[in-house]
Amino acid sequence: MLRMSFSMTTEQARNKTKTVTRRDEETWKHLRLGDRVLQVEKAQGLKKGEKQVEIHEIEIVAVRLEPLTSEFVTPEEVVKEGFPGMEPEEFITMYKRGRKKVDRVRRIEFKYVD
Repeated sequence: MLRMSFSMTTEQARNKTKTVTRRDEETWKHLRLGDRVLQVEKAQGLKKGEKQVEIHEIEIVAVRLEPLTSEFVTPEEVVKEGFPGMEPEEFITMYKRGRKKVDRVRRIEFKYVD
């Protein structure tokens, strides 16, 4: 089963308050509707002896490429990302932090299976 890291939003994933995730455009190209994915706390960069910590199984219900702009990242979308009360521009700034160039992102919507 595919495994997707939710290291930045582990709490939101555990609480099932996150139903959308945005990933860099070049990642998760193979993802399709109906795919089942296992949320994990951290998927890469594990130290020797560390194991992946599973969170929940999810099913992909929508995947699309879109610009990372406030036209697409609306207040409702920010809530789906697990950040109620955060403004869209704050979310966009947070997403871009530490990344080289972000024009478009892969928006992945999912539902919890378990």
